Amino acid sequence: MTTVAYLGPAGTYSEMAALQYLQLSHPDLEHDPSRMCPYPTIPQAINAAEQGHVDVAIVPVENSIQGGVTMTLDSLWQSESLQIQQAIVMPIAHALITRAQNFDDIKVVYSHPQGLAQCQQWLDHHLPNVQQIASDSTTDGLHIVAKDVTVAAIASQRAAEIYDLPILQYPINDQPDNCTRFLVLGRTSPTTKGTHSSLAFSLKRNMPGALVKPLSVFADRQINMSRIESRPTKRSLGEYIFFIDIEAPIDDPNFSEALQELQAVTENLKILGSYAIT
Repeated sequence: MTTVAYLGPAGTYSEMAALQYLQLSHPDLEHDPSRMCPYPTIPQAINAAEQGHVDVAIVPVENSIQGGVTMTLDSLWQSESLQIQQAIVMPIAHALITRAQNFDDIKVVYSHPQGLAQCQQWLDHHLPNVQQIASDSTTDGLHIVAKDVTVAAIASQRAAEIYDLPILQYPINDQPDNCTRFLVLGRTSPTTKGTHSSLAFSLKRNMPGALVKPLSVFADRQINMSRIESRPTKRSLGEYIFFIDIEAPIDDPNFSEALQELQAVTENLKILGSYAIT
């Protein structure tokens, strides 16, 4: 029985991605709530998979509006055993959940920082004077919404149904094509099959052209790099870890040669997994 860690509580987009994963990977099994393991933060969900408390963790890694999810990237770099098993791209449509009858009655809005950011233009236009409070997940503020008619939360339609709360307006995200990519992380051996691969590396020295050499390894072999993002090493200002997505499986001979050359021009190199995107 596959157990799944995700950013909870119930009603988050991470839970929806986890449910989608279970449905796709085990279509013949009925939904079993005991397989779903919510955690209060993304690092805690990842650590649960790292320690073997669950089989996999499903966490957001990138949003089409706000970019990379830094907590996920940092945890991936620090992980010693997790590999990306699969990626799930899911449309995100936010709802304004509140017991208020109109916008003028709302004084406070709660949501995850990503939720607030993805609705920032809408908030500036419709609720310019409302206090915005960031929470650990999109559903954390719903218990306050249930008690206080001046409070609203930005969350999913599913969350409103679960907590039996009304939706004042939907959708409210700034971009209609808003979507988030989630990663399925597990403690299995590195996979070699898939349409995409992810890796991360740090550089030996912070000097002119230091990043050009690693990137040229892929360009010279006509391997498409679909994404690059940097995070600080936390050792010294100006030192970074680079996360890269490649449109090739690890067992591609061309990619294997590129990895061998890449080891010579990087300080630390981590293969994060080869996987399919659904």
